[in-house]
Amino acid sequence: MKQALIIVDVQREYFPGGKLELYKPEKALEQIQKALRLFREKEWPIYFIRHISSQKSASIFQPDTVGVELHPALMPRPGETVLDKHFPNSFLGTGLREHLVAQNVQRLVACGMMTHMCMDTTVRAAQNDGFPVTLLEDACTGIALDWDGKTVPYPTVHAVMMASINGTFATVEKTECFLQDHQQNLHN
Repeated sequence: MKQALIIVDVQREYFPGGKLELYKPEKALEQIQKALRLFREKEWPIYFIRHISSQKSASIFQPDTVGVELHPALMPRPGETVLDKHFPNSFLGTGLREHLVAQNVQRLVACGMMTHMCMDTTVRAAQNDGFPVTLLEDACTGIALDWDGKTVPYPTVHAVMMASINGTFATVEKTECFLQDHQQNLHN
């Protein structure tokens, strides 16, 4: 079954010096790089999704700013696709589905930022479109959220999101488990 790697919103805005620094983004980036290496070695399709605000009043992800740039550790190579989006759903208005169908992709491996927003929305949209998804949980990150006068720490947000996605919308795995399973399958 042909699979593609979908890397969502790993942009400078989310790292130190950006306008919305996430929870330990460098740790997620390390795991994303591992998955990216594997897909590059196998020459399998890789899609970089980049969020750009369509609202002039938005405080983040403004067009033509440093914040919208992909993280330099993940610079796309020739043949790797970069798609811009304006909504949390990476399929909405991007042509992603059409690209996947044209390349006969049947399964997605997803990672990126933010867990509770664009990752959740993208994974659910992929599943609704008929694509089975593996979500690399340690290759995702986000922020703490406020609810009912309380701050929900990011590790709790992450755990709840992964628990709600796992099984119905995706198979949630650690990157290392995915890589080990993949290597075993190559040798069998």
